[in-house]
Amino acid sequence: MTTVAMMSAAVCRMAGFLNIFGMMVTDPVVIRVGKSIADPVSIRIGTVVSRAVAVGAGGITKLPAAVAVRDYIIRLCVIINGFLVEYSRERVIGLVISTGMALLVLVLSVLVSRLLCGKNAIDCFAGAFSNPGFFGVPLIIAALSDGAVFYIAAYIAFLNLFQWTYGVSLLENSDENGNLLKRNKAERSQAGGVLKKLVKAPFTIAIIIGLFFFLTRIQMPDIIGKCIGFIANMNTPLAMFTIGIYLAQTDIVKMIRKVSLYRVSLVRLVVIPIVTLFLLWFVPNNLMEMKIAILIASACPVGSNVAVYAQLHEKDYPYAVETVVISTIISIITIPAVINISGIW
Repeated sequence: MTTVAMMSAAVCRMAGFLNIFGMMVTDPVVIRVGKSIADPVSIRIGTVVSRAVAVGAGGITKLPAAVAVRDYIIRLCVIINGFLVEYSRERVIGLVISTGMALLVLVLSVLVSRLLCGKNAIDCFAGAFSNPGFFGVPLIIAALSDGAVFYIAAYIAFLNLFQWTYGVSLLENSDENGNLLKRNKAERSQAGGVLKKLVKAPFTIAIIIGLFFFLTRIQMPDIIGKCIGFIANMNTPLAMFTIGIYLAQTDIVKMIRKVSLYRVSLVRLVVIPIVTLFLLWFVPNNLMEMKIAILIASACPVGSNVAVYAQLHEKDYPYAVETVVISTIISIITIPAVINISGIW
């Protein structure tokens, strides 16, 4: 049995454990979340990683082209698609509150990650940003409803903006291994360039387009709306396919022995969700669906974009992949636990 096949089997066993864990709790939301995690992890990682073996090491150098497609087309459609819902006064109020909470949670995530993850750019990037697009959306649909996904549209949009600006700046200001370099005064004076980059970011354009159709109540042509939805649905399989190829180049044995990976996972899966849980305490319980949706988004494992951006900027992308893999496996236990704790609201 190959190392990758062994990894797939291990993940499947972990997924089976999750089903048992789900039956141990009484909250129906936690049970639905548990079952939703189990199926994608066992099926997608098991099959995608196995297929990745046939790609070979040479194929990995061609990934930036596929990554560019995902960044500039697919993820833009994901953001726009999140706003294509029926207009209502309740949704407007929910959008305003969820947008404010998304910004606050992401800013605190960046600060907490920078404080606890040391001076490694990849650790800071991985600890700060979750994977709400792949993990969050299906979990929210399973635990709540399709309509609840609307409440993390702003979260997903701003997360991509933060990655595009702050995340990239971390990688650009680090060596090939991801260790942060000291900034000189000239580099600090270029901070204003981040704002310029933010304005020009494709994700900003996607937010504007999505808000335009939601607030004006103009109906997008059906054929265009369906195309956007279809393209948005490609986000998950392409992200997992990319990670699968990266994983095939990773030494599994060395990976599970790296203490830093568990530190990053602790920050991403435990510390930040607890901080989010506390912040959401002050949101009225009549917005419970929104509260749980944002909590799930913040409790998701490390986003696959850390590996994508690490490779694009010629950093230690195998290590970045490892942060995704380890946190994904551990999240099988932590996400249901966090949702169960939210019962204190």
